[in-house]
Amino acid sequence: MEASDQADASHGSYRSYLIGFALSIILTLISFGLVMTGALPKSSILFCISAATLAQIFVQLSFFLHLNASSEQHWNLLALALTVLVTLLLVGGSLWIMYNLEVRMMDHVQPADAMQHN
Repeated sequence: MEASDQADASHGSYRSYLIGFALSIILTLISFGLVMTGALPKSSILFCISAATLAQIFVQLSFFLHLNASSEQHWNLLALALTVLVTLLLVGGSLWIMYNLEVRMMDHVQPADAMQHN
C-alpha cells in the first residue's frame, strides 16, 4: 500500500460526507421544529433537544472527524476524552462557584414582607 493510499484511507468518501451533512441538517431541523411549534410540553422538548444534541455530536465525530473505536484512533479518542473531562471540570466548577457565591451573597437579603414589618 502506498503512502497516498494510506492518507486517503483515513478520510471519508463523498457519500459519507453527504450522509453526515444530511443527518446534521435533519437533527437541527428536528430541534428547531420542536421549539418553534411547541408541539410537546417543555420538559419533553428539553429531553428531545438533548437527545438530538447527543446524536449530533456522534454524527460530527464519526462522519466528519472520522473517530471510531479502531485501534488506529486510540490516541485521538484519549485526547477527546481528556478534552471532554477538562471541559466538564471547568464548566462544572464555574457553575458551582457561581452558585456558591450567589447563595452567600443573597444570604443576608430579607424578603420584602419581613422588611415592611421592621
